[in-house]
Amino acid sequence: MHRHRDGRTTIAQDLVAAEVPVAFAYNDTPFVVMMATPEDLEDFALGFSLSEGIVETPAQLRIEAVETYLEGVSLRLRIPPAQATALQARRRNLDGRSGCGVCGSESLEAVLRAPRPVPAGAPIVAAALARALRALRARQTLNALTGATHAAAWADAQGDLQLIREDVGRHNALDKLIGALVGAGLDPGAGFAVVTSRASYEMALKATQAGIPLLAAISAPTALAVALADSAGLTLIGFARDHDYVVYSHPQRLAQTEPAGEPA
Repeated sequence: MHRHRDGRTTIAQDLVAAEVPVAFAYNDTPFVVMMATPEDLEDFALGFSLSEGIVETPAQLRIEAVETYLEGVSLRLRIPPAQATALQARRRNLDGRSGCGVCGSESLEAVLRAPRPVPAGAPIVAAALARALRALRARQTLNALTGATHAAAWADAQGDLQLIREDVGRHNALDKLIGALVGAGLDPGAGFAVVTSRASYEMALKATQAGIPLLAAISAPTALAVALADSAGLTLIGFARDHDYVVYSHPQRLAQTEPAGEPA
């Protein structure tokens, strides 16, 4: 590469993020192709299948093969007959884009699905949110090398990051996180998620589908995301920077102080 800085040019090597077509085929039927970072693909398949409502539980998905080709990666997935029949009713086209959560959906109904209600759960202390946001910056190893990836992380109620996934697409990163979270047997409702992107409708929908009660994004939400979060019981936070943030829905879930008798 040629780097230009202060009127001077240097020639050097640089690391760039990988981006390849990743295809999902359910029961031998191609369903969708997305541009993604070719890491944590089994997490991706499980998280996508859950957040899209293709399966209800991890037990309903079996990953039969992960096949790598020169032009991309294909995952062969197996789901029960009832889920396969339902999938045919909301079939998607095969063309996708990086971080596109609803690309290829064939109807408004397929995109604007009714969100799953989020259980009330225990409040999250604001200090825990700040702790998770501070830790997130240091844990984005792929972005530190390339500057080209989004991250999605899940923290427990104390704000300690338990899982983080990165991808060139923000929806992909969240799907990978959901797959890793559920695959590890962790309770999504026992903590919260933070993402290094805006909070779009699709991101909010994926969070509610996974049962995540609070989603904090470092950038702004969209109006449709706020409406969905409000109707589903999701606490949606934007412009999250340590102790600075904006709560757009269900602020009662974010407590400003520790409950009496508990350590800060």
